Amino acid sequence: MDNGASSYRRFLEGEKEAIVEILSEYSDGLVLFIYSITGNISLAEEITEDVFCELLLKRPGYNSKSSFKTWLYAIARYKAFHLMKRRKRFSDAPVDELYDIAGKEDLERDYLKTEQKIQLHKALERINEEYSQVLHLTFFEGFSNSETAKIMDKSNRQIENLIYRAKKALKNELEKEGFVYEEL
Repeated sequence: MDNGASSYRRFLEGEKEAIVEILSEYSDGLVLFIYSITGNISLAEEITEDVFCELLLKRPGYNSKSSFKTWLYAIARYKAFHLMKRRKRFSDAPVDELYDIAGKEDLERDYLKTEQKIQLHKALERINEEYSQVLHLTFFEGFSNSETAKIMDKSNRQIENLIYRAKKALKNELEKEGFVYEEL
């Protein structure tokens, strides 16, 4: 798959099934990315729906200057910030609701991993919003620094600095709780 571009091109040419490919490929990642901006899972799902409705109804032109995924995430980021400007207050969904403890093999290990993920996500919520976004895009979504720069409307150098400061802030936040995250 051409990072979504070929599916979108086929959709624009009239192949309605191609939009299903885009939905299945990108919806979960978009929800999590938007959640990192809004801190509200319901709102993140709503904004994700808006992004896909815009693709379906307005059919914006994709110019191939960046990857399709980068373009799609930039649209989502814009919509999230636009909606947040219009709304004054949000009701937060606790991060705990996002995780299920599945215990097929080793309940204790799975429980500890889940707790670590929860601690990590809670720590991400406590650091600067831009730090949380840049970490989400680069580490959870796998965007390159240049793609992240396009999504966040920053220069590559600014993204490098943000990643450095974000990792440091996250590490400090986690260490306050006695948690050491090896990959930082």
